[in-house]
Amino acid sequence: MHLRRLAVADFRSWERAELDLEPGVTVLVGSNGVGKTNLVEAIGYLATLGSHRVATDAPLIRRGADRAIVRGLVVNQGRELGVELEITPGKANRARVNRAPVARPRDVLGILRSVLFAPEDLALVRGDPGERRRFLDDLLVARFPRFAAVRTDYERVLRQRSALLKTARAGGDLRTLDVWDGHLARHGAQLLAGRLDLVVGLAPLAEAAFAEVAPTSDPVTLAYRSSADAPGGELPQAAGELETLLLEQLSRVRRQEVERGVCLVGPHRDDLELRLGDGPAKGYASHGESWALALALRLASYRLLQADDVEPVLILDDVFAELDARRRRALAAVAARAEQVIITAAVSEDVPAELDGVRFAVGGGVVTRMATEPPGEAESNAS
Repeated sequence: MHLRRLAVADFRSWERAELDLEPGVTVLVGSNGVGKTNLVEAIGYLATLGSHRVATDAPLIRRGADRAIVRGLVVNQGRELGVELEITPGKANRARVNRAPVARPRDVLGILRSVLFAPEDLALVRGDPGERRRFLDDLLVARFPRFAAVRTDYERVLRQRSALLKTARAGGDLRTLDVWDGHLARHGAQLLAGRLDLVVGLAPLAEAAFAEVAPTSDPVTLAYRSSADAPGGELPQAAGELETLLLEQLSRVRRQEVERGVCLVGPHRDDLELRLGDGPAKGYASHGESWALALALRLASYRLLQADDVEPVLILDDVFAELDARRRRALAAVAARAEQVIITAAVSEDVPAELDGVRFAVGGGVVTRMATEPPGEAESNAS
């Protein structure tokens, strides 16, 4: 799988940009603030319908514009598919595949798959549980796009049930709460079952990757921590059993939820526990170890998708300057074998020599292919 062309209009700082891409390594070089990350963010949006930098779509629209357009031409298992996303604040986004409208934007999920490693990934280790839940759900959807609907349904039910609980403190009518308990347990069980299965596959890969990039550190372990208390401490794996467990837990905490006006049980309260040796990675890991663990999670994600016979596009956004020599080598070794890797860097020297490939200069609102032959033979690709 690879992206053959990217085009954006009114996306972030770009009024318009087009970039022709090839399999192998592509490096976008330019000073900070010139729009390199905006371009790889657009690629990530094509793959996930979300940004790795912001939680909402509004900041993605160029100031003064009404909407943003992101287009990609994807080569997937020998087929070329054109994907277009129209992002409009305050309105439903629209999507097209090969110029034909699709019913819902999430119908494009799976056409392009990507794994993106960026400075923001430190939040996976040092941030709150919501960062790690989002990481798990994004990876789950990348593997199995059908979980996008499960995730959306769960979030919708959670909002409705939470709103109902808030009315309880003002004497609201709670007669429908049992119905919402059933909806929450059903959708939550599906999401929870998907996450549990995901962690089974992800954990050994992440633990091995961390040992590779931080061999002198204590070993790292991953475990899923649920807000639901299972008998014996072991969560069931089947969605049906999980649904029963969630219903029991919701019944148990009903009084507390009504008193506090919040939903206390469900996947929205869970966490991916990261432990370094005998202690939690958050607070115990050094800066270098935190970087190594964030890198290990992304490398594990990449290898997990590869194990599913998917070759995702690997995106490395300004990370080599932050890594020491050992971690640079480990990341470069994986990147060198990728079908397509797209790298951003402030200066060319930040990119390991083994990742020699096509390079583009980004600056002044244009993207220009850098000369690899004598001057004068460079090709201008975009503006």
